[in-house]
Amino acid sequence: MLPTMDDFDFRDKTVIVRVDINSPLEPSTLRILDNWRIRKIIPTLKELQENNARIILLAHQGRPGKWDFTNLEQHAEELGRLMKQEIKFVDDVYGSKAINEIEKLGKGEILMLDNVRKCPEEMEKKDAEEHAKAEMVQKLARYANAFVNDAFAAAHRKQCSLLGFIPVLPSFAGRLMQKEVEMVEKMMNRAERPRLFIFGGGKYENAIDVMEKLLHDGIADKIMLGGMPANAFLAALGKYDMEVDEKVKKILEKYKDKIVLPVDTVDGKDIGSESIKIFKEEIANAASIFISGPMGVFEEEKYSIGTKEILKAIAASHAFSMAGGGHTAAAINMLGLEDKFSYVSTGGGALERMLMGERLPVIEALIKFKR
Repeated sequence: MLPTMDDFDFRDKTVIVRVDINSPLEPSTLRILDNWRIRKIIPTLKELQENNARIILLAHQGRPGKWDFTNLEQHAEELGRLMKQEIKFVDDVYGSKAINEIEKLGKGEILMLDNVRKCPEEMEKKDAEEHAKAEMVQKLARYANAFVNDAFAAAHRKQCSLLGFIPVLPSFAGRLMQKEVEMVEKMMNRAERPRLFIFGGGKYENAIDVMEKLLHDGIADKIMLGGMPANAFLAALGKYDMEVDEKVKKILEKYKDKIVLPVDTVDGKDIGSESIKIFKEEIANAASIFISGPMGVFEEEKYSIGTKEILKAIAASHAFSMAGGGHTAAAINMLGLEDKFSYVSTGGGALERMLMGERLPVIEALIKFKR
């Protein structure tokens, strides 16, 4: 059983909270374009504040060497704006500046430390016990009574701030992490049938692996494809000009009757009107629906119709509906449909791995070191 915030008394405690607020940035100004992930961590923080907890926030933005690798000052400002309170920020993770601010924290106050990926030990792949020896963990843990991990979108990574505190402090899944795990488990194990899984987006390799697992294990009753995954399957049928993937051919041979492909496209960059009609019928017949990835090149207005129509059809259906992946969430938010879905996940890679039945390192560690 995953340890949750119900398992600990946070009153007047100091808590280290690892969140994933990695956000899309505007390339020229590096300003945050979408605060959706930041909004998602607020319930966990408010619950801790109601218990007068002192909160030390750990997070990342981008990765070293990439253009969107920045400090977290504007993330703290945005969180403060959303929560209507001051969120303190320090441009340090565990040096004297950070420790000084931690020592000054009052009850209910929130301090955001700088981008944890500025610390070399953060990017090393190790297990929880090895990461527990890191300087980051050793220095920060002595100021805290508990650790809450609410970073579901990074839960598939073996990084220091995600794992290292778990063997050292009483550690729990935050409310977002808890909800994410519950929803994926429901989709895979308890959701009503027929279950329809829809995959799209600009890459197909990961979707193929997930599809194969879902079909092999009998979790999916039907799989419907748009975007590059559809093109890869159409190529295997000789209906699209790209290199044929042998794995795709094998899946088609074995599960052809369970796979729904577009019958027409718009320049190969979106599903066409006939496909939209067929896809909507499949959606109407499903009791549970999962979607990851747009149906076409959604960013271009000309090729966004398929994605819009399919998302609206899912939102209007009576099915249990779940969506995942950054582009899918962005499209749903742009269309104002989030409350019409049963759940919209913050996860990409973490979500894919759970759908494949893999155990995520963060969840494994939380269960293993449960006190």
